[in-house]
Amino acid sequence: MTDQLKEIVYSKDAIEFVTVAVQYCAFLENFDEITETELTDKLTKILPLLYLKATLVPETDTVNDEEPEITVTEDIYNFITSKLYNVYVNNDTYLEVFLQDMKYSETPISASISEDLADIYQDTKNFITIFERGITENMNDALYVCMENFKSYWGQKLVNVLRALHSIKYPTEPDILGDEDLEQTDSEELW
Repeated sequence: MTDQLKEIVYSKDAIEFVTVAVQYCAFLENFDEITETELTDKLTKILPLLYLKATLVPETDTVNDEEPEITVTEDIYNFITSKLYNVYVNNDTYLEVFLQDMKYSETPISASISEDLADIYQDTKNFITIFERGITENMNDALYVCMENFKSYWGQKLVNVLRALHSIKYPTEPDILGDEDLEQTDSEELW
């Protein structure tokens, strides 16, 4: 059983997912003075990679009776959310279209870039904290929980927030462009 678990938790795809998850979490924990443009550029590169690597992780099942430890406290979550919000303050809210509740709502449902990114951070950080300890059975269970949460929760958050970040990085509506860009667009031929 342990050899079978080692094949999963030490597989190339699992290790690559861990590597990207560590980079994502470390980046959110350690960025200081950064512009919205720089942050958006970094996130639009790492989030698709995180998604891809998560989809390649081999299937597993839990072996322990207990749930893996939760290491991201509410204070840590709020700290990460606050750091992100301080950068995206003017663009933090976006319209959510992939919620089940949206079918029955007459008003738009909004989401938060900073909260969605912190949600992804929370699940991946809980996972990597346990994974780094090197106890195979616990690593396996943490991987299982992280992948189940990816399928049911943070994977959808990731693609939704990526859509919002894409629109910040590549604005297409004239009212989003600065005055200089607007004047330049008006004077240039489109063909």
